[in-house]
Amino acid sequence: MSASTVQDADLEHPTDTRAGSELDESPLYVAPRARMFEFRSRLSTTRATVLAAAGLGTFFLIWQLGHSFSSAVNQKFFPSPIQVLTALYTLFATNNFLADVLKSCYRVFVSFALASLVAVPVGLLMGSFKPVRALLGPLVSAWRYLPAASFIPLLLVWFGPNDVSKLALLFLGVIFFLIALVVDNTEAVPNEFVEAGLTMGASRRKTLTDIIIPAAAPAIMDSLRNMIAVSWTYLVIAEIVGAQDGIGAVMMRAGRFLKVDIIMAGILMIGILGVFTDILFRTVTRLSMPWAFKR
Repeated sequence: MSASTVQDADLEHPTDTRAGSELDESPLYVAPRARMFEFRSRLSTTRATVLAAAGLGTFFLIWQLGHSFSSAVNQKFFPSPIQVLTALYTLFATNNFLADVLKSCYRVFVSFALASLVAVPVGLLMGSFKPVRALLGPLVSAWRYLPAASFIPLLLVWFGPNDVSKLALLFLGVIFFLIALVVDNTEAVPNEFVEAGLTMGASRRKTLTDIIIPAAAPAIMDSLRNMIAVSWTYLVIAEIVGAQDGIGAVMMRAGRFLKVDIIMAGILMIGILGVFTDILFRTVTRLSMPWAFKR
């Protein structure tokens, strides 16, 4: 048998059985261990829930420690989480706080709906047509820098201390920022989409309604979700003057008697309502625009 034949036989039937068995048993691919700080990583629902609970638990723990290590005098002005939750329960159980919560929700949602009905069409037109933006852009930009709270005396003179003035303040607090965001969302639609529609013979109206609006809709919903949070921040300001009901009015009455637990209960209630509002917007967006979540 020649040397080349022996060498070929060795290649076909390797004598190192240990190395072959190790190769057979070793996995083809070992997934890297998931790290805590990974850019844009995907989280499972369980892990996201655990992290959210850990964040909330840490917040309430720091709050409780701050109360515990305060002096007896300062503890009156910095109540513990249990005291605030007890005050919130008492408000619902004995003070008809639910009516105040519903009234505040009515003011926020109605004013924001009116602002959206104006801001979304105006923003779409400004983002789609340069002459419209040149016409309205300077006005919108200037109004964005005017604080809504500065209109309170004027609104009281015009409408009096009633719901109309409060709705108007909440309306002014978000509309110009919302217009600017919708303009940016509309301009973010790729030009190729518009050019493709025009090339295939779509009219300007069809291009706007069938191409630009569906493409910009998910981003516009995100802008709406973010801006309604601003409405909640303006709520207490709107309910300061002449309000007989609402979360802000309850907080202002508590402030006159130094009932800090009730004030903080009102703040906590606004935060809870804000979280539920955010969840509502996310759910509506996911159900009405499923194509935005399949990418």
